[in-house]
Amino acid sequence: MRLNLPKIRELSEMQVKALEQTAEALHAEVVQAQVFPRDTGNLQNESTFVDTSKSKQGKVSIVSSTPYARRLYFHPEYHFHTDENPNAKGKWYEDWLPGGREADYCTNAFKRIYRRLTGI
Repeated sequence: MRLNLPKIRELSEMQVKALEQTAEALHAEVVQAQVFPRDTGNLQNESTFVDTSKSKQGKVSIVSSTPYARRLYFHPEYHFHTDENPNAKGKWYEDWLPGGREADYCTNAFKRIYRRLTGI
C-alpha cells in the first residue's frame, strides 16, 4: 500500500486553516454575544484579534492588547456599563471554556469548517 503524501500534506494544511478559521469564528461569536465590556469599542473591535503566528504548531490565540483588558477580565465584580453591550461582564470567555454553556462551540466549529474545506 502506498501513501498519498500530497493528499496527506493537503489535509494537514487544511487542519491549520480550519484552526485559524475556528479562532476567528469564536472571536466573532463572543463579539455577537455582547459580553465584552465597552468603552469606545476599542477592546472588542480594534484591540482584540486572532494571533495565528503559531497555527502551524497547533496553537492560535485571541489576544486583547490593551493594558486594561487583564484587569477587566479578572475582576467580574466591576459594574460594567451595559448600554452598548447588554451582557457585558468580566471573564467574558467563560461560557466557551470547559464547563461553560457553549463549551462545545470550538469543537463543533472546527469539525464543520474542516469538513467544508476538505469536502470530507
